[in-house]
Amino acid sequence: MTFWPEFFLIATAHLLAVASPGPDFAIVLRYAVRYGRKTAVYASLGIGCAILLHVTYSLVGIGVLIKTTPWLFQVLSVAAALYLIYLGQGAIRAKAPALHATAELTAKTEDLPKNRAAFTAGFITNGLNPKATLFFLSLFAVVISAQTPFLYKAFYGIYMALATAAWFALLSFLLTQSKVRQFLLAKGFWFDRLMGILLLLLAGHLLLSSFAA
Repeated sequence: MTFWPEFFLIATAHLLAVASPGPDFAIVLRYAVRYGRKTAVYASLGIGCAILLHVTYSLVGIGVLIKTTPWLFQVLSVAAALYLIYLGQGAIRAKAPALHATAELTAKTEDLPKNRAAFTAGFITNGLNPKATLFFLSLFAVVISAQTPFLYKAFYGIYMALATAAWFALLSFLLTQSKVRQFLLAKGFWFDRLMGILLLLLAGHLLLSSFAA
């Protein structure tokens, strides 16, 4: 198979991109801390499925339209920033648990978002992420050869979607281990606030960069 070198290059670039802190990491960390493993895993699956969205528009050529139409990319950036602001302001208002309940703190069942809501949050967070858009545009335009067969490109896309979901699912499991979970639950409101600040900073960065472009 002559395309193994290309695949390894893509896999390495994708690993570095997915492991870097960003909105996806922030949303999974917040869900793991606040709501537990199952909710965080569903958010991870949503992030992974959103990768297929980026791969699809890159394969069918819509990515070229986004790249050559500045105002369209700007609209995408603003939409992403507004969504991050929505998530951030909710996280930053997290309240400290009652002192007497700290040792046995668990998220209330009625407060848990539904699986579909967690999946949707992950999907939208990644789907509207302009950095992910730029990454896949660059990947399919520069790294992946024009001579690479369509089926190989589709395989690359499916791999990156599965690898992304697996990475964040693994992160969800690590963050919800017994001792880690106990600590995070007790101090979870601080992580919520920290993630809220991070999301607001990311939103501000997107707005500044989109209007400066």
